[in-house]
Amino acid sequence: MKKVFTLLFLAFSIFTSHAQERMSAELLWKLGRVSLEDVSPDGKTALYSVKVYDTKTNESETKLYALDIKKGEATAFAANLNGAKYLFNGTKVGGTIDGQYALVDADGNNPQKITLIKGASGWKAIEQNDGGLILLFTKEYKFAKTTQENYPDLDLAEAHVFDDLMYRHWDHWNDEFVDHLHMAKYAGDLVRTSIDLQGNEPFDVGSYTANAQGTIVAYDCKKVSGREYAVSTNTDIYLYDIKNGNTANITSGMMGYDRSPSFSPDGKKLAWTSMPQDGYESDVNKLWVMNMETKEKSQVLSENYVQSFSWINNNAVGYMVPKMATQQIGMIDFGSKKETIITKGDYNYKGFVFAGKSLIAERQDMNHATELYSVNLKKGTAEQITHVNDAIYNNLDMGKIEKRMVKTTDGKDMLTWVIYPPNFDPNKKYPTLLYCQGGPQAPVSQFYSFRWNFQLMAAHDYIIVAPNRRGLPGFGVEWNEAISKDWGGQPMKDYLSAIDEVAKEPFVDNEKLGAVGASYGGYSVYMLAGIHEGRFKALISHCGLFNMESWYGVTEEVFFANWDIGGPYWQNPKPEAYTKFSPHNYVQNWTAPILVIHGGKDFRVPENQGMEAFQAAQLRGIPSKFLYFPNEGHWILQPQNGLIWHNEYFNWLDKWLK
Repeated sequence: MKKVFTLLFLAFSIFTSHAQERMSAELLWKLGRVSLEDVSPDGKTALYSVKVYDTKTNESETKLYALDIKKGEATAFAANLNGAKYLFNGTKVGGTIDGQYALVDADGNNPQKITLIKGASGWKAIEQNDGGLILLFTKEYKFAKTTQENYPDLDLAEAHVFDDLMYRHWDHWNDEFVDHLHMAKYAGDLVRTSIDLQGNEPFDVGSYTANAQGTIVAYDCKKVSGREYAVSTNTDIYLYDIKNGNTANITSGMMGYDRSPSFSPDGKKLAWTSMPQDGYESDVNKLWVMNMETKEKSQVLSENYVQSFSWINNNAVGYMVPKMATQQIGMIDFGSKKETIITKGDYNYKGFVFAGKSLIAERQDMNHATELYSVNLKKGTAEQITHVNDAIYNNLDMGKIEKRMVKTTDGKDMLTWVIYPPNFDPNKKYPTLLYCQGGPQAPVSQFYSFRWNFQLMAAHDYIIVAPNRRGLPGFGVEWNEAISKDWGGQPMKDYLSAIDEVAKEPFVDNEKLGAVGASYGGYSVYMLAGIHEGRFKALISHCGLFNMESWYGVTEEVFFANWDIGGPYWQNPKPEAYTKFSPHNYVQNWTAPILVIHGGKDFRVPENQGMEAFQAAQLRGIPSKFLYFPNEGHWILQPQNGLIWHNEYFNWLDKWLK
């Protein structure tokens, strides 16, 4: 029996009778992007920021607001701080102004810069028991000569010389500088100097914090470089003793990612997230806690994958966890060892702050961008307390979102989202898109994307089928790990199971099916292009992996490739990723028109992948187009580029599916 659950009929009759618009790319870029900054210690006021983009200037502006949670009234903060945080029992708010750390009154008035340190960034203030602040921040540290310094007479030359790996990362070329962790103490006077906690190490610092007693700084760092960095995820937690200047590695022997250290309010415990296996970036992320007196370490949260966490009090931690294609907030009490999932519903909860008896959290779903909600800790119910985008949403027609449990070829139940157009008519036939998720291990949850926006696709009268195929978290470890070394195997069967099941519906036009996706989703589109057996009439691949051999030779974090596809192509026997599961080996089967999109600064999946796919399509006579953004990386971040992206995206789909 087909299991179908209708979740959200967002086109309520009260809106339908008055709505005049559907979502457009222009409206999407007008939405305010809400971020929770902090909640006052008494739980009465929330600070949040709203970023708004201007597509005419291609720039953004961020403003800070203070919200009276009980009254629901928000006022613009007088001082526009970045990284706002309540300090000194809520009487002050700290943050950065013009790159320096500043304090303002709780009402946003009387800003006072308390630092004068050139080149500082990434500020973090930790309130101390003695009434002062420890200020942590990063500054560039130069550990080697530049090419220009090595060739002083060739001042017009432009060259970089590399003799090791990790010469570029994500969207930038590495150079002779790293970000070092610095510390300063504020006790009432302007801070002008700081201490470099890393000496002459050529390593970038990760996240960092300090205890309230002012005795220890904790930070995470991957203290390897070059080839060793490229093939390993082994990141450790370090404790810097402020009194004697000594540094200790407390996670030596824990071989995966150890990150995000955080002290309990009394400083007696240190918690962090940890992945057990070196080289596996999508391993199950666990929460660990160390007793600072005995140095005893233990893993907590037996079953749950922890995305992020924060201390509630000295004996309890709140954490973010993926659950059945949603993101929820949980809590663990270390005394009783009781684990509780607080929130509920088909939503994605994101950033959160516990304050007194309150839980204030960011929440989004596929049809709504992030707003702030007040969550009842006992019932898990949530009340919306910011309304930044109501004026836009209240004038939109929105379709329903449905979740189905689809049977896979090996008899498993796969949660699949189906998103319908506004004013859906079951007596009509609609073109339908298979959405292929990236990651590869990132859930198709209730996320709200400003690029792969399901509401926008539905507004163009497409049905969207978004399966949580093999390899996604939130469905158990086995499901999450099943994709490794099987990229083109069962996950492709899962995709086809989802689209085939929904295509049985009379309202789906089987002659107008498309497949779209980015990153691993882009790989999936290339792979499906050669094995779909005529199902699809239009394809779109953004930053997809096309030729696994050439990709292995140009990507930067090689540990990802080694783990997920089985290692280098020169092995004997050669991993199936390069033969059976490399999309370029199936180009002879291509039939569907394809739009290829790529960014020139994408160093995770470099531009040659898109170029090879486009050239293959052109030489085979397959209708194809190449959309290239020379200054974008793995994502599209500039507003005007985003508008072009959406325009080309829908023009392509409309040309071949309508």
